[in-house]
Amino acid sequence: MTTATEPAPGLVSRYVWLWVFAVAMGWFEAAVVIYLRELYYPDGFRFPIVLASQRVAAVEIAREAASLLMIAAVAQLAGRRFTERFAAFMLVFGAWDLLYYAFLWVILGWPASLAEWDVLFLIPLPWVAPVWAPIAVALALVGAGSRILLSREGPRALRALDWAIEIGAGLLIVASFLEQWHVVLGQSLPGAFASWLFWPGLLLGAGWFVATEARSRRAGQRVPPAPRAGAGRL
Repeated sequence: MTTATEPAPGLVSRYVWLWVFAVAMGWFEAAVVIYLRELYYPDGFRFPIVLASQRVAAVEIAREAASLLMIAAVAQLAGRRFTERFAAFMLVFGAWDLLYYAFLWVILGWPASLAEWDVLFLIPLPWVAPVWAPIAVALALVGAGSRILLSREGPRALRALDWAIEIGAGLLIVASFLEQWHVVLGQSLPGAFASWLFWPGLLLGAGWFVATEARSRRAGQRVPPAPRAGAGRL
């Protein structure tokens, strides 16, 4: 018998397999980047960015889109409800990003520090930020996804306001990454990171998630559990 805070049977196994998938994805992502850097940055990755041919850029953008579809597919299989599937997506996306940087550091010794700048994504425009920023987001995603997947509090009573605030927080973070998209196409050096967009987005999203989880927990404690069929008084 599981308690109100223990994971459901089989959920721990699914959680472990999500991590296995994330490790494999992180390795594949790091391998592709290592190949690209051998071709375009034989002396080490740095800004200004070396522009790839249009065909290579198109293939890379399609690969990034395919990576998102892969994560969405495994998340769809891992959860029974939308909240579980969304949590699985957050977990795999965050773990994938963390492991990607870990593998690059082990193999290439890059990044030398968390202050190194990187091109994070290319859809719809280049995302540019120091490495510490995507790592902070990835840690938040792993924490939130793990909390939802490994708890037994049942479906969350999420309101439209909850979704609006979390989406708004996410858009602030994305805007901070897109703020210097032009340094890639313009082959220039990045300036100051848009922390004034990033930190409000991250803190708002994380803080609202914690508050929403606390509210859901209190609501669940006020609702008496449904009696089980055939259960006696004990």
